[in-house]
Amino acid sequence: MSNRDLSSTTAVAVLSTIFFTWGALTSLNDVLIPHLKAVFEMGFARSMLVQFAFFSTYFVMSLPAGRVVARFGYKASIVIGLLVAGVGALAFYPAAKVPSYPLFLLALCVLATGITLLQVAANPYISLIGDPRFASSRLTLAQALNSLGTTLAPALIGPLILSVGVLGAAQIAQLAPPQAQAYRIAQAGSVQGPYLGVAAGLLALAGLVYLLRLPPLTEARNDAAAHTLTQVLRHPHVRLGVVAIFLYVGAEVGISSFLINYLEDPRIGGLDAVTATKYVSYYWGGAMVGRFLGSALMRRVSPHTLLCLLR
Repeated sequence: MSNRDLSSTTAVAVLSTIFFTWGALTSLNDVLIPHLKAVFEMGFARSMLVQFAFFSTYFVMSLPAGRVVARFGYKASIVIGLLVAGVGALAFYPAAKVPSYPLFLLALCVLATGITLLQVAANPYISLIGDPRFASSRLTLAQALNSLGTTLAPALIGPLILSVGVLGAAQIAQLAPPQAQAYRIAQAGSVQGPYLGVAAGLLALAGLVYLLRLPPLTEARNDAAAHTLTQVLRHPHVRLGVVAIFLYVGAEVGISSFLINYLEDPRIGGLDAVTATKYVSYYWGGAMVGRFLGSALMRRVSPHTLLCLLR
C-alpha cells in the first residue's frame, strides 16, 4: 500500500457513507409509492411498479455490473455507480415537470442501475480490506449504517415529498377539474427539490471517492477470470442463499412499500401521509438495531455459529 493510501479504517468509513447513501435512496421508494399513486390516480398494483422497476433493475444489471467491476476495479466502479445514480436522481426533475409515470419509472431504473453497481463493488470490497477474521462483522456494520440511511431518509426527506398532502381518489374526485389538475401538478413537483438535492449529494460523493486514495485491490479482476456464473451456482449453498435473499428482500420491501397506505386507511390507522412516514422510519430502525447487534456479536462469535443460533 502506498504511503498516501488511506488506512483500512478510513476506507471502511468512506464505504460506510456509501452504504448509508444507497439505503436512504432505497427507502425513499416507500414514500414515492403513495405519492405517485395520488398524482396519477393509480391502484396498488400499478403503483407497485415503482418497486418492480427498481428491483428488476437489480436482477437485470447485476451481471453487467460484475463485468464493470472486473474491468475497472472497485474504486472506479464505485465512482461510476455514484455518477449513474446521480443521473437517475436528476431525471426526476423532467419526470415531475411533465408529469409522466413512465419517465418516473425510467428515472428509477437509472438510479437503481447505479445502486446495483455500488452494491456489486462495495460489498466485496469492504469485506476484503482489513483483518479477514472480521470481514463479516465489517460488512454487517456497513449494512447497519445502510439501515441508518433507510431510517433517516423517510423521516427527513419524506415530509418534503409529501408536503402537499396526499389525497385519496374520492377526495380528488370531489375537486373541480382545475383544482384537481393543480393538485396533481403540485404533488408531482414536490419531488423535484429533494431529488435535485440527492443528485448533488451523489455527484459530490463521486468526486470525493475519485480524489481519495482507497487501498487498491485486484481480487475483482482475478475472481471474474476464475469463476463463471454456472460454476458458482453449482454450489448448493449458493443456490439456497439466492432463494433465501430473494424471499427475505421480498418480505422486507413488501412490508415497507405498503406501510404508509396501510396506516392511512381510515379503517386501520386513519393517519395522514406525513405522520405515517414516521412509522416507515421506525420499521427500518428496527432492522438497523438488529444489524448493529449482529456486527458486535460477530466480533466474538463466528458467522455460521451465530446463524445457527438464530434459526
